[in-house]
Amino acid sequence: MRAKRMSPEERKTEIVRGAIAYFAEGGFGSQTRELTQRLGISNALLFKYFPTKDALVEAIYEELFLKRWNPQWETGLSDRTRPLPERLEHFYLEYSKMLHDREWVRIYLYSGLSGAPLAKRFGQMVRERIYVRVINELRQAFSFASTTDSPCTEDEIELMWSLHGSIAYIGIRKWVYGSSIPSDVDSVVCRLVREFLSAAEAFLLEGKVPRAAATDQPPAEL
Repeated sequence: MRAKRMSPEERKTEIVRGAIAYFAEGGFGSQTRELTQRLGISNALLFKYFPTKDALVEAIYEELFLKRWNPQWETGLSDRTRPLPERLEHFYLEYSKMLHDREWVRIYLYSGLSGAPLAKRFGQMVRERIYVRVINELRQAFSFASTTDSPCTEDEIELMWSLHGSIAYIGIRKWVYGSSIPSDVDSVVCRLVREFLSAAEAFLLEGKVPRAAATDQPPAEL
């Protein structure tokens, strides 16, 4: 087979985009031989850019997950000049846009099912950069110890999973089960955030997290 002429960067991008579409269809157990046939290239050309399947999966992770991560999400969540509910709603309305992407949702799930590292690595990044950050902001709002002074509890992490997972499941319903989803996803996201905040407040007031040291600064608006 004769591949059309491209620059090395164009060829690499074409392979990665083709691999994303291909693995989103059949998962990571699919053979690269069929991928090369779809792309109209030889196995040798594929291996020139990606010597192993793991190298190709790593490129998919960078393209589909890392490049779509917006660092402003993190800074926005920590911006205490704005009420916490507003910050949370803004983040999840932005984050939930990825759920409209069929390939993102299916690649994420196929990765978890096959044992490929994408889902685990992304999940760990979300936990460290979002879950812990949100928990810390919640604690600050109610004058409890920071996550630096007192690590997140298991119950707090589970509360975050309940919010994050509920929002993520909207995309799974659409792109995996082919089920209907809410006509107004944004309003559902905002409602889930409000319910989460109510549950988080109740949990903190149970007294299972130590109080912060006395401070002259008022707690953040919630």
